[in-house]
Amino acid sequence: MNRDILRQLMVAVQSGEVLPDEACDRLKNLPFDDLGYAKVDHHRSLRTGMPEVIYAAGKTATQVAGIFGSMAASGVNVLATRSTREQFEAVLKVAPLAVFHDVSRCITLNQSPSEQHPSLVAIVCAGTSDLPVAEEARVTAELMGNTVELIADVGVAGLHRLLAQRIRLQEASVLIVCAGMEGALPSVVGGLVSAPIIAVPTSVGYGASFGGVAALLGMLNSCSPNVSVVNIDNGFGAAYIATLINRTRHGSAATHSQRPIE
Repeated sequence: MNRDILRQLMVAVQSGEVLPDEACDRLKNLPFDDLGYAKVDHHRSLRTGMPEVIYAAGKTATQVAGIFGSMAASGVNVLATRSTREQFEAVLKVAPLAVFHDVSRCITLNQSPSEQHPSLVAIVCAGTSDLPVAEEARVTAELMGNTVELIADVGVAGLHRLLAQRIRLQEASVLIVCAGMEGALPSVVGGLVSAPIIAVPTSVGYGASFGGVAALLGMLNSCSPNVSVVNIDNGFGAAYIATLINRTRHGSAATHSQRPIE
């Protein structure tokens, strides 16, 4: 339950539109809903401005649907990452308006529009193979209320493709740059813009890429001082940080955030 929904409920009780007993029923699962296999933190959005996020990998379809339904009933936006079609089919039974994003493997339910932040978050990916990670970042950032633009397939192997996007890159307030192989793209972008860059190494590449470790180490050793790095394939984490940066720049609480349910 976010702050706006709680405030509306309190006003409704004050005006007599909602009886106190009914309000108590709506609040009975606060501060968290104990499902046995998960404790859904409904107070998180009151403390941080955004609800929790469901990390669906490793969970059964029934567990994901149960957590999703509990969150949806509280009126907040819901996001599940690393999900499957089977999990989505189960979620539809408790949240018929939920949407499955094939490329990113995210499930979303947008029922309480977030405060919009006009500054641009640019998501840049080196190649088409990096799109699943970039799309996870895009879906997350948009659900968090950011203005997002995805710039795809501009890796350093064809530098002219990247340079052709220089004006768009320079318009961004914060950039998320996803790349596998040798992970050089964030450093190059860092030399073109004055904004902070969140580099995301992806597990894309041949054997010597070691499942993204080569890109991770390359990004950690970047010579561009405006580059910071998240873990391999962590598009969600990059969007989380980008949202914090964007909101802080525009005077919103710096603690507005989301944390996955482990």
